[in-house]
Amino acid sequence: MELLQLQYFLTVARLEHVTEAARNLHVTQSSLSKTIQRLEEDLGVPLFDRTGRKLRLNEFGSRFLYRVERALFELEQGKQELTDLSSPEHGILELAVTTASTLPSILQEFRRKRPYIQFHVQMLTTQEMVKLLHRGEVDFCLSSPPVEGKDIECKIVCIDPILVAVPKGHRLADRNSVSLTELREEWFVGVKRGYGTRDLVDSVCKSEGFVPKYVYEGDEPARLSSLVEAEIGIAFIPSTARNSQGHLKYLQVENHELIREIALLWNRNRYISRTAQEFREIVVEYFATISKETI
Repeated sequence: MELLQLQYFLTVARLEHVTEAARNLHVTQSSLSKTIQRLEEDLGVPLFDRTGRKLRLNEFGSRFLYRVERALFELEQGKQELTDLSSPEHGILELAVTTASTLPSILQEFRRKRPYIQFHVQMLTTQEMVKLLHRGEVDFCLSSPPVEGKDIECKIVCIDPILVAVPKGHRLADRNSVSLTELREEWFVGVKRGYGTRDLVDSVCKSEGFVPKYVYEGDEPARLSSLVEAEIGIAFIPSTARNSQGHLKYLQVENHELIREIALLWNRNRYISRTAQEFREIVVEYFATISKETI
């Protein structure tokens, strides 16, 4: 059994499609198929049920995948630990976020302290983020809502009120607060389902007897302020994402504690480098500072 066979098997098992797996691995389909076939011969059992180029893990494959993921995960952790010991001033920090409004300030502070460390950030839905977290493929996640799990450490770093953003010429622009029921006939702009703030707001509004009507649903929360300013619709926007330079009015929500919790997440089995530890300290300090400023 070779390491290359295990790496190929892992990719095929996750995609369950030979063509896509071969493209992902930059090898030919025939080479990939032969490698998987040799692995099955070594193990003495088939790992997939096959229908053309479409594969589906069978019971043997599912059980073996669990072991392979653990083995390759440990090897990758060992590699990262050695890199940390030999070149502590260099490396890559892997991040995934479901909320990005505070990220520029955090990364700016991190880069000031560790200018030679690179970082790679992915903006994901909660489900996508959790998948990477369980696999140990990211150092940290900045998430709203928080996520619990047996292999996940979860630290709440911020309690963030959700406000209603309206353009300056809106009928509610002279108000400081609004009840949810007053918004039932409004048109909204927002992110797609699957993002924590959207799912939370929809749930609370449903408890008030209505479903928000969205005229725009996107993947970029930062765009919502400009859409509200253009009078396309109003929006639920977290306090930490307010645009103080824009021509918007932000209203408190009456009779509801409409808040989101922002959490820093990491896989407790993943090796935490000195760089990653320092990033965690920066995140905690940043949110502690902005919490004091809002008191």
